[in-house]
Amino acid sequence: MLNNVLTIFSLFCFKYKKNLTKRTTVYIILKNNEKIGEKRIIMNKIKDRKLKGNSVLQWVDDYVLVDIETTGLSPKENDIIEIGAIKVRNNKIIEEYESLIKINYNINPFITKLTGITNDMLKDGKNIENVLTEFIKFTGNDVIMGHNVNFDINFIYDNCEKYLKSYLTNDFIDTMQIAKKILPNSQNYKLGTLAEKFDVSYKGAHRGLKDVEITYEVYNKLREYAKKHIK
Repeated sequence: MLNNVLTIFSLFCFKYKKNLTKRTTVYIILKNNEKIGEKRIIMNKIKDRKLKGNSVLQWVDDYVLVDIETTGLSPKENDIIEIGAIKVRNNKIIEEYESLIKINYNINPFITKLTGITNDMLKDGKNIENVLTEFIKFTGNDVIMGHNVNFDINFIYDNCEKYLKSYLTNDFIDTMQIAKKILPNSQNYKLGTLAEKFDVSYKGAHRGLKDVEITYEVYNKLREYAKKHIK
C-alpha cells in the first residue's frame, strides 16, 4: 500500500513503499494519477552508517538543534543546500549557525516554491566542505535535536563521509518521536500541525534557521505538556 505523497515535480509525483525485507525502496512514478513507471533503490548500502549515533528519547537542556534544506529526499542522489542550527545551554539559545551551500546545477522549481531558496541565492553560498567543517565545529559533542531528525542526520553523515572523510557520531533526539509518545491521538506529527496545536508561529517555515526556531518552541511546549498531563 502506498504511503503519502513525498514530493511533486511539475506533473510528476513520487510515492514509495518498502518491501518486506526493508532493503528496497520502490518509487512509483505517476503522471496525472496514472502509473507510468517505477524506480527501485537498494537501501541496505545507503543506510550502512556504522558509526552513526544513537537515537534517544529524553529531555535535555543542552543540545544543538538542526534543520537542513535539500534538493530532494535521497542522501545518495540529492544535495544539501542549507544548514540552520542553534546551540542551547540550560534550555536557552546562546548561538546560531546558518549557511547556504553552493551547488553546480539549478534546483527544481518545486524546491524554490517550498523553501524560497533560489538559484541566485545559492550562487553566493559556501562550498559544502566549508559548511560541514563549520557545522561540526559548532556542534562539537552535543546531542543533536531536530524534527524528523533522522533525515537530517543521514544527509549530514553521508556528506561528512564523502567530503570530509569523517563521520557524524553524535547521538540525536527526534521531536517527532517525542510528540508521538506524548500526543498519541494527534492527527499527524508534522511540525506545522504541532506548531498550530501549541500556538507557535509557523511563518517563514521551510528555511533551516526558522525551522529550528519553530522546533525549539515546539520541544519546550511538548515538555510543558508532558509535565502537566503525563504522570
